[in-house]
Amino acid sequence: MSNIQDKSESVIFPKGVKVSNDYFIGAAFLEMLVPHDNIFNCPIVNVTFEPRARNNWHKHPGGQILLVTGGKGYYQEEGKHVQELHEGDVVKILPDAKHWHGATPDSWFTHIAINTNVQAGAVEWLEPVTDEEYNNLK
Repeated sequence: MSNIQDKSESVIFPKGVKVSNDYFIGAAFLEMLVPHDNIFNCPIVNVTFEPRARNNWHKHPGGQILLVTGGKGYYQEEGKHVQELHEGDVVKILPDAKHWHGATPDSWFTHIAINTNVQAGAVEWLEPVTDEEYNNLK
């Protein structure tokens, strides 16, 4: 019997399509809930990470809000200790804060990502969170 908490299907919104770019380590899935357009100007995405999956370090010029809907995950801003996230947590990420987020080793992780003030510019993708960094989280 595995100790991994499988939250991959127990989500409010569809899991979405597997990410096929170089900005994620491990399997992650995206479901666009509100596309970026000139009416709402606030893209909202459901993001699901398999255990140990994570995105690269990155920055949002306009900031970001994460609403945790399932599983356990990590959030870390550059120079700060990692935070463990649980269902119901809300993370407010200030504009241009270098950060990453993803699943813990033993759980799937799902959150809603709300990209705010997108008129400030697109996300800036940076270097990967290495296995060494991930395995030595404090």
